[in-house]
Amino acid sequence: MRFDDKSVVITGGVGGIGHALVDLFASEGAKVLFSDRSEEDCNDLSEAMKRKGLDTHYMAGDLRRKTYCEALIAEAVLTFGGIDILVNNAGIIPRGNILETTDDMWFSALDVNLNAVFFLCRAAIPYMQEAGGGAIVNTSSTWGIYPGPDHVAYCTSKAALAALTKSLGRDHAPDGIRVNAVCPNEVNTPMLRSGYTTRGIDPENAIEELGKTVPLGRIAEPGEIADVIAFLASQDARYICGETVEVSGAKPVH
Repeated sequence: MRFDDKSVVITGGVGGIGHALVDLFASEGAKVLFSDRSEEDCNDLSEAMKRKGLDTHYMAGDLRRKTYCEALIAEAVLTFGGIDILVNNAGIIPRGNILETTDDMWFSALDVNLNAVFFLCRAAIPYMQEAGGGAIVNTSSTWGIYPGPDHVAYCTSKAALAALTKSLGRDHAPDGIRVNAVCPNEVNTPMLRSGYTTRGIDPENAIEELGKTVPLGRIAEPGEIADVIAFLASQDARYICGETVEVSGAKPVH
């Protein structure tokens, strides 16, 4: 198994891609600590993993708090004796142009999508240095590389995350720490569906129509993004570092 005895921290573990990641890494032998905001949702996911014969750990909390980010890494080190892989998967999608974006929307996007990743990486990298290497995979977005309309906070935060990924990749390659990002386009997740529901749009019809805009004929499923993240975290990608890997089904943002 690719991740046998590897210690992995996954943020946003309860969401669509996060759930797929927890399942994938645990199924391939990793010792998994995942996080999300809701204690109840985290416990439900952990129990679901147990029913599959997979043992996982969780620590619920708010990634907007630096102390929680640092405590999450400390918990992994305490529980597993170190940290081999960090997957910064959590993210939020505030929608709106600059005139529609409130202060809270702006700062929340930066706090969750960017600042939390900074704090988590800063806490984890010394342990990876001490161990002689590690892997970090961040979830950015094609919308961070090619900003789309009416998502100014989201696009800005994901663009900054792509830049952070490249900076860390270059700075810490000599430490044997590979830092990369996956950049999906639309993915069939609860977050995407809830966005349609909030706007009074039937999600099933919307996703079907959205799929017609993708050259491959459909939007991505969470497991397809998780597979790319796992590849980047594995030894199969041992010479990939400081990259932003687009996973879009050949669909451009515009």
